[in-house]
Amino acid sequence: MKLIITDNQTQLGETAAAIIAGQVRREPGTVLGLATGGSPLPVYEQLTRHRDTAFSQVTCFALDEYEGLPAEHPQSYRHFISERIIRPLGIDHSKVNVPRGDAADLDAECAAFEDKITAAGGVDLQILGLGRNGHLAFNEPGSSFASRTRPVRLSQDTRNANARFFDSLDQVPTHALTQGLATILEARHLMLIASGAGKAAALAQALEGPVTEAFPASLIQQHPNVTVIADRQATTQLDPRSTRSTGALEP
Repeated sequence: MKLIITDNQTQLGETAAAIIAGQVRREPGTVLGLATGGSPLPVYEQLTRHRDTAFSQVTCFALDEYEGLPAEHPQSYRHFISERIIRPLGIDHSKVNVPRGDAADLDAECAAFEDKITAAGGVDLQILGLGRNGHLAFNEPGSSFASRTRPVRLSQDTRNANARFFDSLDQVPTHALTQGLATILEARHLMLIASGAGKAAALAQALEGPVTEAFPASLIQQHPNVTVIADRQATTQLDPRSTRSTGALEP
């Protein structure tokens, strides 16, 4: 596991974006796993600055989607990805895969999504945020490490955290579709993003705590190729002996 500590969110975004752009320049047909929500926003903002990188051949898979929201809903993750990533980077919409939260048969939709990942050859680089309760994607505490893409019920903690994106808590969906932990672990490279003092306890538990389904993010300790990019505020509870500050990596 490689830990990169940055001074602030801007540098965090620049560092992560440089790694992603470097991956795409090396492999134009990269399969990229996209996280949504607040954590990766600095990354996507900086990624649009890499105008020397062609993203037209990239295939994308979203980590999750709210259940019941149509793709055109302003808070759907399909809409988020389209506005924040696809249009700015010029990615082909036909190469973008997001579970359909309003599908008539959600179990069939999840199975088909897994099949699409397999058919694409798997994810090369998976971007991940970190929930304060340790969730990865919408895999809440107690999720099986063997889980696959499936419908899930969101915890109240997760709904409270996401309420800032809606007009009220009542509008936050209670269920979602999410890639499973086993699905995520199959990506060839995991990139975990964490920023702010509010994520410090979760980051320490994810990187240095026991590997347990009670804290899903701890699973990344079992992956052979993980890059963690965090600002200093998010690293205050890490063991100083296990941390080191590096500058932005060369792409």
